[in-house]
Amino acid sequence: MNTPPSPPGAERADGSPVRIGALVPLTRPGWVEAGQHLLIGLESAVRDVNHADGIAGRPLELVVRDTAADPQRAAAAVDELAGLGVAALAGEYHSVVARAAAARADALGLPFLCSSAVLDALTEQPTQWVARLCPPQSRGWRTYADFLLGAGHRRIAVATQPSVYWATGTRVLRECLASRGGTVIELDMSALTPAAVCDELADRRATALLLLVGHPEPAVPIVQSVRHDQRLAEILIGAPAGQPEFAEWARLLGEDGAAIPFLRYLPERLSPLGVRVGTALRERLAQTPSFVAFEGYDTIAVLADVLRAHGADRARTAESWPRVAVEGTRGQIRFSRTPGVSVWQWAGAPIQVVDRDPARPDRFRVLHTG
Repeated sequence: MNTPPSPPGAERADGSPVRIGALVPLTRPGWVEAGQHLLIGLESAVRDVNHADGIAGRPLELVVRDTAADPQRAAAAVDELAGLGVAALAGEYHSVVARAAAARADALGLPFLCSSAVLDALTEQPTQWVARLCPPQSRGWRTYADFLLGAGHRRIAVATQPSVYWATGTRVLRECLASRGGTVIELDMSALTPAAVCDELADRRATALLLLVGHPEPAVPIVQSVRHDQRLAEILIGAPAGQPEFAEWARLLGEDGAAIPFLRYLPERLSPLGVRVGTALRERLAQTPSFVAFEGYDTIAVLADVLRAHGADRARTAESWPRVAVEGTRGQIRFSRTPGVSVWQWAGAPIQVVDRDPARPDRFRVLHTG
C-alpha cells in the first residue's frame, strides 16, 4: 500500500506533546482488571520517559480510549486518534478487538504496537504498520499443550464459547494433542449449565477441563461446580487464557481458584529495569503487578526509543520495527517476521505455565516454561 503522509505537525520541535493513542478495555463487557493493569503499565512508562526529557525535549502524552471489548468501538477509536494526530497506537488486551484495531491502523497507515492480544493473524495480510510484544497464540498454547502432555493428560475437555479466539486455541490444542495420542472434547457452554458440564466430564472420563470462556461468567460458576463435585476430585482445571492471573479471580473463588494452571508471559527473572518497574507498579496497583502491566510498560519503552531515534513521523516508525533493540522489563525486545504471523513479532517473549499455590493463593508457582 502507498505510504500516507504524516499528519501536520508530526515533526514539530516547539515543545508540544508527542501523542500516543492508548486502546484499553476499561468497562464491561471488557476485562476491566486487565485493562487497568495495562493502562497503569502504559502510564508508568510515560512518566519515566518524561522524567528522562521526553522525546527530544517534547513530553510524551497518552490519549486513552476505552474499547470495552467492542471491535467496532475500537475501530472508531483508531479513526478518531488518527485524526487527532497521534504518532502511534499502543495497547489492547482482547484479541478480537485488537484485530479490528490493527486492520484499521493498517488501512490508515498508523503504527500500532499491540501489547497483549495474541491471535496469530492480527491482520488478514502481512503489514508493515503493526508490531506485537506478546507471543502469538499458536506458540503460547502449544507450550500449554506440552505442559498437559508432560503431566500425563491425554483426554482433555474444553468448555468453550463462540469466538475466533477460543476456536483458534481449541484448534492449536487439538493438533498438538492428536500428534501425541491425545483427544480434545468440546463442551459448548451456550448449551450447557455448569452442572451439566460436571456430568459430561464424568461420563466422558476426561482428566482435565480447560476454561475457554469469559470471566467471571461463566468461568467462576464452572470452577465452583467442578470443585464441589465428588466425582471430579482428581480432575485438573486449566485456564490457558490467564483468568487466574488477576486478584479478582482469587477474591471470587478463594481456595477453589488455586491449582488452576494458566499462561503468563514473564521470565524466570526480571531484568534490572523490570525489578525497578515492578516495585513502582506494585505501589500504584496495591497488589502484585500482572504480566499485562509489564507488557504495557514495555510497549511505551519501545515506542519512546523509536520516536527518539526517528522522530514522530508515522512512516519512519513503521519502517523501524526490524531495527528495534530495546532492553525491556522482561528481556531485550527485537521484532522479526515469524511464519504464520502477519505482524512484526517479538519472537523471544517469555512464556510460563503457572498456578496459584493452594497453600498461599496469593503466591504463584511456575510449573513449566516454553
